[in-house]
Amino acid sequence: MGRILRSCLQSMLKMVNSVGSCVGVVFILYGLWMMSVWNREFHYDPTLPWFIYTSLGLGVSLFLVACFGHIAAETSNGFCISFYMVLIFLFVMLEAATTADVILNKDWEEDFPDDTTGRFNEFKNFIRSNFEFCQSVCLTIVTAQGMSIFLAMILKALGPNSGSSYDSDDDFVNARVPLLWNQVQQGATYVCGPLVPYKNDSRNVR
Repeated sequence: MGRILRSCLQSMLKMVNSVGSCVGVVFILYGLWMMSVWNREFHYDPTLPWFIYTSLGLGVSLFLVACFGHIAAETSNGFCISFYMVLIFLFVMLEAATTADVILNKDWEEDFPDDTTGRFNEFKNFIRSNFEFCQSVCLTIVTAQGMSIFLAMILKALGPNSGSSYDSDDDFVNARVPLLWNQVQQGATYVCGPLVPYKNDSRNVR
């Protein structure tokens, strides 16, 4: 029963963890696209704007955390699971701080540096024109992150996987061999005890 529960938790953690990997891939592709456009239009300027760096860094970070979470779910190692929960918690805190700044601060745009590419303004306009869709996506991401922490906590509470010791019959064979060996030895002593060696005496023949 414990092995079945552990397997279900590992599968569920991998499934909700895949949401973060998909979001990371989207940010990476978006950053690469902006980089190609920037290099095509401003090939003389090798420096990239901060918004491109932010998109690429956020995408790579999300993807790496998702990969690490997949490894933690597969191995069920306590240290890996704890480190994974810390990373997810830091992402949740960063998202909460950014959301609070946008909602509570009317001049939140001034907290970000100027974007020479204009992609940041396009990104803001896209969110405003598709607010319900973006809100659903954000809620899905936050829910997946919360479920990841919850499932990781349960998986860590179960402890390391000890069910593998019951997968092989070698342990049972090794445990039974001494008992069988003792029985064979005792049986051999009992059988060999009453035997009388045969003497070929010619006087008996006479």
